[in-house]
Amino acid sequence: MRIFDRTVCVLVAGLVICLGAIGASATAAKYRSAQDALDQGIGAFNGGYYEIAIPALEYAADAHLFLAPYYLARIYSDNNGSRTDHAKAYELYLKIAEEHTDVDPDDDQRAPYVAKAMTRIAGYLVNGLPEVNLKPNPKIAMEYLREAAQFFRDEDAQFELAKLYLHGDGIASDVPYAKHWLSVLSQKGHPGAQAFLADLLWRGKYMPADPVRALALISVAVTNSPPYERVWIEDIYQNIYCGAAQGIRKQATGIVADWRTRYGRKPDTRDDTGLGPLNVQATRTCGNGEPVIFDMGTVAADDVPAAAGAAPLPAALPKQPDAGGTFIKGSAASGLRDVGASASAPAPTR
Repeated sequence: MRIFDRTVCVLVAGLVICLGAIGASATAAKYRSAQDALDQGIGAFNGGYYEIAIPALEYAADAHLFLAPYYLARIYSDNNGSRTDHAKAYELYLKIAEEHTDVDPDDDQRAPYVAKAMTRIAGYLVNGLPEVNLKPNPKIAMEYLREAAQFFRDEDAQFELAKLYLHGDGIASDVPYAKHWLSVLSQKGHPGAQAFLADLLWRGKYMPADPVRALALISVAVTNSPPYERVWIEDIYQNIYCGAAQGIRKQATGIVADWRTRYGRKPDTRDDTGLGPLNVQATRTCGNGEPVIFDMGTVAADDVPAAAGAAPLPAALPKQPDAGGTFIKGSAASGLRDVGASASAPAPTR
């Protein structure tokens, strides 16, 4: 069968990128410079065109451009993509972390990416990675998370550290420390922490049950959530909303608007999968067929209690010692109350 030479071009981030003959592999692109390759690679990554992004990013990585291996690692660690290779992702993240531990978290633009790499490494260490003979090692994972959370002040690392301390899998649990970080992050508008804390408030785990605040907080989390975090956050919302009586819903409606102002943030629209436009909110229903209403502002709210009469969000501790004996300053938020032989990654050093 004859294959006719045809060229397929796509528009990615304002750049026209062409593939070779249909049915053949993408031909090697010609780049004006390593920076041009990096720009094309990131643009293709953001569009979900991994087959285009990889050769461009590899070209940029060969020229030692910092962001190239980071975005390659993002591609290989994407479970929803067609190029998933966690062994490659782990090695790339590890290389980034080991080679850039001296970056200044305040003045170096590479710092946020180094922190994200450390957080991803910790995830592999928590679960293990058979592909590289990496066995679970929560203690070293904790060291990476502490470095990313405290030195680089990365919110996702703080969230993962809180969950690790809360469950205590493989390390000594520290529930007050975990609740401290969940409160700090929830006050800052971190949607994952808000959803996680709302679930704890709903179930009464590690703290007294409070269904009103749970429903109000998960409503804020849904509003804050980026597309790539939305599914699991909506799962928690559906569980709480469907389980809440009408009286609970009315009380929660009375404080949602205030909490969205105090604890809301503009959602992060970046998407690891590059398929953000396809993330359409699904229609959900409760077990009795009742539709799930995600905007609590549309819930019938006759005689809804005023926001001022509702209990506040659980607050951070004023000061909380970390495992190393230093103190982390709590949030200065508005008078909120306290809630009751295997391969191994070296721990980060400083």
